[in-house]
Amino acid sequence: MSRSTGNWAALQTIRADLRRHWAVYVMALPVIAYYVIFHYGPMYGLQIAFKDFQPAKGIWGSPWVGFKHFVSFFNGIYFWRLIKNTILINVYELLFGFPAAIVLALLLNEVRNGVFKRVVQTVSYLPHFISIVVVAGMMFDFLGRTGLINQIIGAFGIEPIDFLKEAGWFRFLYVSSGVWQGVGWGSIIYLAAIATIDPTLYEAARMDGASRWKQTLHVTIPGIMPTIVILFILQMGNMLSVGSEKVLLLYNPLTYSTADVISTYVYRKGVLEASYSFTAAVGLFNSVVSFILIVSANSISKRLSENKLW
Repeated sequence: MSRSTGNWAALQTIRADLRRHWAVYVMALPVIAYYVIFHYGPMYGLQIAFKDFQPAKGIWGSPWVGFKHFVSFFNGIYFWRLIKNTILINVYELLFGFPAAIVLALLLNEVRNGVFKRVVQTVSYLPHFISIVVVAGMMFDFLGRTGLINQIIGAFGIEPIDFLKEAGWFRFLYVSSGVWQGVGWGSIIYLAAIATIDPTLYEAARMDGASRWKQTLHVTIPGIMPTIVILFILQMGNMLSVGSEKVLLLYNPLTYSTADVISTYVYRKGVLEASYSFTAAVGLFNSVVSFILIVSANSISKRLSENKLW
């Protein structure tokens, strides 16, 4: 079969599929339009990372400077601090936040009292719906020098600690508050994965004399392992991404040494100092590294197991 004949056959197949499932494609159009307009369209502006962008001249009229902004970022005095802080916060979230949702799902799966289980689920889900601004306000109220925590430790004769003004506390507070806010919501997908496990596997394990712990270890965890691996790969793609909103609400110049991350640096340089080309270069660097990490994690998972994202 010639190439032209093969192309014609493929085109006919596509046309037939469009006629048969036209309603599905119509429903998909808004999603496709969203990604084209808000994700692929803005890629046109990435070229300002290689230019000295001047709004008056526009993107095309601004002078080309090549990798000037990338070199400036790599040689900057804050480069290693930003990379270190961003990676450490993500590593702590990976070590404590990622398994927390799995553990909660496994524990909830073992609860046999339906009322108690629903109450625990509701209580653990609620923090997810609290605004980050409200969470930050709660942290200031509880952790301030005259806050509840200091009142409690003061009752034991311990000097008050200004938690949010001491750099050494920032990562712990950021990660622990994130775990509290997201652990319940994150457990939903694992509970859904557990629900798909064949009940006969548990029956066979019980017949073999397996305890509840052994059933969890040899049936439940292997059953949700594909879900764990996929979410882990996606998490790896965010190793250089820390949401700027919460950090901006919590940090101050006293905690920059441990709190300043790439996203907050981009905010200060891009929004406050109007260094659009420089921040575009930093953002592009961040995206490229994240892409490399997620591809590498997927490749390693593919080699070590059958679980992969693609």
